[in-house]
Amino acid sequence: MSPTTASKASSAFSAWGHVTFLGAGPGDPGLLTLRAVEALAGADVLIAEPDVLDVVRGHARAGVSTPELTVVDDASMTAAVPVLRDAANLVMEAARGGKRVVRALSGDPGLDGNAGAEMLACAAAGIPFEVVPGVATAVGVPAYAGVPLRDAEGADVRFVDARTASDRCWTEVGASDGTVVVSTTLDAVAAAAGELVASGRKPDTPLTVTVAGTTTRQRTWTATLGSIAQTLKQAKVLPSPDGHQPVIAVVGERSAAAQRDRLAWFESKPLFGWKVLVPRTKEQSASLSDQLRSYGAVPSEVPTIAVEPPRTPQQMERAVKGLVTGRYEWIAFTSVNAVKAVREKFEEYGLDARAFAGIKVAAVGEQTARALVEFGVKPDLVPSGEQSAAGLLEDWPPYDPVFDPIDRVFLPRADIATETLVAGLIELGWEVDDVTAYRTVRASPPPVETREAIKGGGFDAVLFTSSSTVRNLVGIAGKPHNVTVIACIGPATAKTAEEHGLRVDVLSPEPSVTKLAEALAEFGAKRRAAAVEAGDPVTRPSERRPGARRRRTTT
Repeated sequence: MSPTTASKASSAFSAWGHVTFLGAGPGDPGLLTLRAVEALAGADVLIAEPDVLDVVRGHARAGVSTPELTVVDDASMTAAVPVLRDAANLVMEAARGGKRVVRALSGDPGLDGNAGAEMLACAAAGIPFEVVPGVATAVGVPAYAGVPLRDAEGADVRFVDARTASDRCWTEVGASDGTVVVSTTLDAVAAAAGELVASGRKPDTPLTVTVAGTTTRQRTWTATLGSIAQTLKQAKVLPSPDGHQPVIAVVGERSAAAQRDRLAWFESKPLFGWKVLVPRTKEQSASLSDQLRSYGAVPSEVPTIAVEPPRTPQQMERAVKGLVTGRYEWIAFTSVNAVKAVREKFEEYGLDARAFAGIKVAAVGEQTARALVEFGVKPDLVPSGEQSAAGLLEDWPPYDPVFDPIDRVFLPRADIATETLVAGLIELGWEVDDVTAYRTVRASPPPVETREAIKGGGFDAVLFTSSSTVRNLVGIAGKPHNVTVIACIGPATAKTAEEHGLRVDVLSPEPSVTKLAEALAEFGAKRRAAAVEAGDPVTRPSERRPGARRRRTTT
C-alpha cells in the first residue's frame, strides 16, 4: 500500500463511528453488565430488538436516536422468530456517519440471536466494533427458575433450539443422560418432549418449563417428559392465543420438583408479580418503588399530588435571606418537598449547604433526613420515636436564653400543613416564622386504563402514605376494588381510608414508607405460606374471585 493510499484509508477509518454489539440479557434490567451500562450512556444511536428496548433505553442519554426495527412479516412473528428488517443496514449507515452505535440484542450476542452476520458486515467494511457479552437466556432463565444446570458432581449440559434442531441433534441429546436446555415455544413444548422420548429419554425424566423468565411475569411448571402436555392443559395454559411465547425447558434430574421447591428463590418472593399502586409524587415514589421491586412487585407510580411554588414568594425569599444573616437558631424540615423548596431558593441565590453554618437543623422522617444529607447537611435533630410533628416536639429542647442566642425557628412547609408543630414550638418558648414554601394541589387524573385497573381490581395492592393520598386518589381515579389489598402508613391514614369505604388490610408499625413496604411484604409472605400449607395454588389478590371477603390484618 502506498503512503497516499494508507493516508486515505486512515482518514476514512477515523471518519467512521464505532459499533457495540451488546447483550441485554433475558429480560431483567438488573442483569445488564456494568460495561453495557457504560456503552449505552455513550451511544449516539441505539438500535435494539423490540423486546429489549425498554430494558436498555433507560440507560441511554437523553436525545439518543432509536431507529425502529420492523418485523418482515406476520408469519415470522407467529413463529416467535421475528425477522427484523434492515438491522445491518441501519447499523452500517449510522457507523459510516461517524456515530457511536449500540446494537442491543436479547440474551447474549454469541449464543442468542443472529448478530454474527452483522458483525461480519462491519468487519468487511472496516468498521470497528466490540462485543459486550450478556447473560444468555438459556443460562439466566434456569437460574431464576431455581434449576441449577450443574452441581458438584458435574454434568454434560447441552443447549438445543427446538425451532432449528435437526434429527441428528435430537438423537444425540436423547442418547445422553446429561441436562438438556431447550429453547422453544409454549405450544411446542410437548412436541419437543416427544422428540426426546422418541430419541431415548425416559418419559419419567423431570422437566421444568419457564415462560417470561427473569421478569415478574415469570411462571414455571414442573412435570416430566411424558406428562408436560397434560400439566399445561390442567393448568389451563394451553390451548392459548399466547402459545407462541418463547420458553426455556430444562430436562434432567436437577429440575425435579422436590429440588426446585427449595431453590425457587425468585418466584417465591413475598410480593412476586404483585401490581402495586404507589400514589405519591414522582420524586417521592422512586425509593419506595425500588424497595417494592426487591420484593418481586411491579410498582406503578400514579402521582396524586402536584407540588407548585407559593402564590406569593416574597415571604420565602425573606426567610432564606434571614438564614444567611443569622436570623434563626433552628430550621425544621417536615418533608422532602420542603428541603427541595429551600434548596431551589439557595441555588437561585448562588448559595449552597455552607449557608447552614451555625444553624441547627431538624428533620421529620428518614426520607427528609436523606434529602438533607444529599444536599450536604446532616440533621442535628431527628425524632427518636414517632416520625411526625408530635414526635419531633417530644425531642425538641425548650428555649433557653442562656444557651440559645436566638429564639427564632424557620419552618418551611406546605400550604395545607397542620398547626401542631407551630403551636408546640411556641409552647416551648420559641418564635416561629411559619412560611409557605410550596403548595400541594391535586394532580391530573391518570390515563383511562389506569383508572379502570384501579376500579376493576387490576391492582393487587395500594400503598397510602398520607390521608391526602387517599382523598386525592379516590378523587382523580375512583375507589380501589374490594379485592385490592389496602396498606396504610398510620392510624390517621387508615381512618381516612375507612371513611372512604376501604377495608384496611395492612397497617405500618411505624409512620415510615420503608416500614410500610416491609409490612406489605410480610402480609404477602404470610398469604403465600398459607396457600402453600393448604395445598392451594399461590395466586395474587387480583386473581381472586370478585367480591371475596377479606379479613383486616395489622402487621
